[in-house]
Amino acid sequence: MKNDTRINFQEDWKLITLFIGGNDLCRFCEDPIRFSPENFTSNIKTALDILHREVPRTFVNLVTVLHIVTLRELYQNKNASCPRIIMRELCPCVLNYADNSTETEMLKSFNRRYQEETHRLVESGRYDTKEDFTVVVQPFMEKVTIPKTEEGLPDSSYFAPDCFHFHQKTHSQGARALWNNMLEPLGEKTDAHFLEMVITIKCPSQAQSFLRTYRNSNYTYPNQTTPNITTPPPSSATATPAKEPDQNYGSQLLCEDRAPSSSSPVSVHALKPADVQVIAALGDSLTAGNGIDANTILDTNTEYRGLAWSIGGDASLKNVTTLPNILRQFNLNLTGYSTGIGGASESNAFLNQAVPGAEAEKLPDQARTLVRLMKSDPRINFNTDWKIITLLIGANDLCNYCKDPNYYSAVNFTSRIQEALDILHAEVPRALVNLVEVMDLLPLRKMFLDNPVQCPAHLAVDLCSCVLPVTEGSQELAMVKEATRAYQNSTRKLVESGRYDTQENFTVVLQPFFRNTKIPLLQDGHADISFLAPDCFHLSQKSHSQLSRALWNTMLQPLGEKTDFFDLMANITLSCPTLQKPFLGTYRNSNYTYPTLESTNKPIQNWGSNLLCPEQTPTKSVPTSVHKLRPIDIRVVAALGDSLTTAVGAQTTSLNDLQTAWRGLSWSIGGDGTLETHTTLPNILKKFNPELFGFSTGTIKETAGFNLAVGGAKANNMSTQARELVELMRGSSKINFKEDWKLITLFVGGNDLCHYCLDRKTYSVENYVKHLQDALDILYKELPRAFVNLVEIMEITELRQIERETSGCAIPGMSVCPCFLTPQENSPELQEMKRINREFQIYSMLMASSSRYAQREDFTVVVQPFFRSTFFPLDSNGKPDLSFFSVDCFHFTERGYAEMAAALWNNMLEPVGRKQSYNNFTHDRSKLKCPTSENPFFFTSRNSGLQTTVPVVRADQVPSVPYWGVILAAVTGVLASSVLTGVLMARRLKKHQPEKVMAKVKVTVL
Repeated sequence: MKNDTRINFQEDWKLITLFIGGNDLCRFCEDPIRFSPENFTSNIKTALDILHREVPRTFVNLVTVLHIVTLRELYQNKNASCPRIIMRELCPCVLNYADNSTETEMLKSFNRRYQEETHRLVESGRYDTKEDFTVVVQPFMEKVTIPKTEEGLPDSSYFAPDCFHFHQKTHSQGARALWNNMLEPLGEKTDAHFLEMVITIKCPSQAQSFLRTYRNSNYTYPNQTTPNITTPPPSSATATPAKEPDQNYGSQLLCEDRAPSSSSPVSVHALKPADVQVIAALGDSLTAGNGIDANTILDTNTEYRGLAWSIGGDASLKNVTTLPNILRQFNLNLTGYSTGIGGASESNAFLNQAVPGAEAEKLPDQARTLVRLMKSDPRINFNTDWKIITLLIGANDLCNYCKDPNYYSAVNFTSRIQEALDILHAEVPRALVNLVEVMDLLPLRKMFLDNPVQCPAHLAVDLCSCVLPVTEGSQELAMVKEATRAYQNSTRKLVESGRYDTQENFTVVLQPFFRNTKIPLLQDGHADISFLAPDCFHLSQKSHSQLSRALWNTMLQPLGEKTDFFDLMANITLSCPTLQKPFLGTYRNSNYTYPTLESTNKPIQNWGSNLLCPEQTPTKSVPTSVHKLRPIDIRVVAALGDSLTTAVGAQTTSLNDLQTAWRGLSWSIGGDGTLETHTTLPNILKKFNPELFGFSTGTIKETAGFNLAVGGAKANNMSTQARELVELMRGSSKINFKEDWKLITLFVGGNDLCHYCLDRKTYSVENYVKHLQDALDILYKELPRAFVNLVEIMEITELRQIERETSGCAIPGMSVCPCFLTPQENSPELQEMKRINREFQIYSMLMASSSRYAQREDFTVVVQPFFRSTFFPLDSNGKPDLSFFSVDCFHFTERGYAEMAAALWNNMLEPVGRKQSYNNFTHDRSKLKCPTSENPFFFTSRNSGLQTTVPVVRADQVPSVPYWGVILAAVTGVLASSVLTGVLMARRLKKHQPEKVMAKVKVTVL
């Protein structure tokens, strides 16, 4: 539009229609992450943001995605002459599954959420901030039905010959419906049309002559929100010059000695303020300067880099207190600071490479960019100039911590900081790095909530979803509080390791003043939000000035005496170097000895966890529905399986111990000790119900409880174990067989897969699923009040890496698992085993997720998929971390079993269809999830919204039709090949980009 001579880009009014989503829904089952409602809406938002930012005088029709499930009517009509193979290729996720399948229910859910999220995006008011631009949702396709013939059959004449795309007469009807929608006021728009009916074209009236918008419809959006504040500025934006700010934010520096060293120092431990010639900074919006001088919420998106506390260089210290302006009092030739406003790529940002919204994961990229800029800029003598680099990151990690404690764990957070510091340490000579501890966000929460009138509560989720909108005393808040301390402690340990004190001209100094932050209060006791930007989350210039003073003073303080307290209202006087202490403080010139750290090679003996859940109170009556089952309601635990459930290897130190079953440490059924020392599912449940019964203790059979697992067991042994469990429970005087709620975990298949190539018939996919079904049928028929976890078999192919890259395995892998470990890489035999592994997962999931076990109100089977995509742990050298594995490199140690227990528990608290389907084996004592007030129950298909009705069937009746036939009919070769391709591609990506893949693979649903 900008380039076409027929268009006056600035003056012409434009009508743009956006209609998308059909292809997303047709492919959602192949990659539910990529095609999730969140990603769908995010992609639309990105497109609309571009139009909103770039295109003047525009009316955008956003047509909501059609109700695509109705296409199934045409596909299923035997009288319609449609090419069904082509239809399935064009839209497999809509047409390949049975009406009552989990996939079809998920399709309906995705379709509905696509529509709802589209409405929510526009109703945020994000695109109504300009007088010459708006976006209007046109919903005429939302409830569209398949056109019918006079006989009431689906009419294929409305479709192209492929029975998927539209015929011209459908396009004509769509045009009429869209036009009429455009003339209908908001709140009264038609959202359903019968395409076979006559649609009369409406006309504007003298009273209503305009295309309808929210304003000329006198319409108020539900839950009206202020436009999103995170829209980035256009890449083409020009930098805005520095403005002369308020005089009140300046400072006085009363230092007498401002001279540099007599000659440029060679040691960072003899660095005076006047010796510093270059200043730089990395971080997030706090360092980018978002909202510092903002007057409106929209303006908090502006990056006031020239006023940023650690790197801004607008005006002078008389007017603006920043670290560069302080240092310029010692060296007028200081360079690197940012000025004015604009993004990190603007020239005036210079060495301020902070990016709004950045998490620790992005810090290494910022470090690489900074190094490149410093090396290439003619104003900097890279090898001889002394540099100060200030790094602050972590607020955005904490704001998202409760969503994925594994990904945002303190271990991962610190490793990302370490990667960035390693880059600087390896590349940048003559540098002192200020590593500022992450800010405690809870005081900000207090200030935000204390001012409900001035602070935009409707933006709380967007600003910081794990801190601002959550309820007081909630698990989310407790998790963030503990994570904050863990972040601070782990970064301190990183610096105190001495890792960055191996060169005379480089050091990293921890600046801890954010550790304890005092809330500024007014005389009436309310929080003083003048220290905050208009969004009540980012900081105003008033706060940035105080931050600058605190940072400067802390830099001059010796280690061991640094301030770990920050009072925004304090009268902070700028400190000065002294004759006795003329240098910026480092560990050496402070005569400071780092505390002795425990050897990283010393194994941690305690793999327990902390559970920070609010206490559940017992209900007056025991629930009768498995779909309303809370952790506190579980009275009995049991388990079926093989040596992974008997916990072989848990505390094995030699081959002589390899036959010992450490049942008391079993991930799904062990009850040794407490949760604080041993992470197991029963130890978690004992926090809710101390009277729990059935768990194993010790290593002998007499104390096995209801752990019926047997080493070496295969799927064909599960029926026997199930019968034994039923009889054991029925004969126990310790439980009420009919009334007590039972939790049973079944996990088997490793031995079947490892021997598949030796007897393909015995260990076939069909037999594996049939044996599981037989066992579940016994439990279903015999056990009242039972919740069954069916844990998917892991991806065993990953064991090849351990066998290939380590020499510490006491038993040759080929004897442990010949079918996976014997084949050559990329051989047909190995490809077959990968396929069979995946089919074990797929077909067992389909069997268990069917309606076969949904006929009773007090029984369910839930597939827990945390092993679907297995990420075996690596050590710091990229080699498999054998601390997770026993001496045979096949079974797990207690550390590995603890990870399985945590993953299983978390899966149980995740909705069906949105369960985490990987486990990355990252130890974090606070990773356990909690039930919430909104979702207090263990998730089942029904309470996850995927199954809404219960068929009327006798309680003791088991469907007589073998489900294997249904599976074969439901799953086509197209699906199998697409799944296999996706798995192989994901594995290849994981090999080359482990962190990035881990970041993306949040949820995988088949």
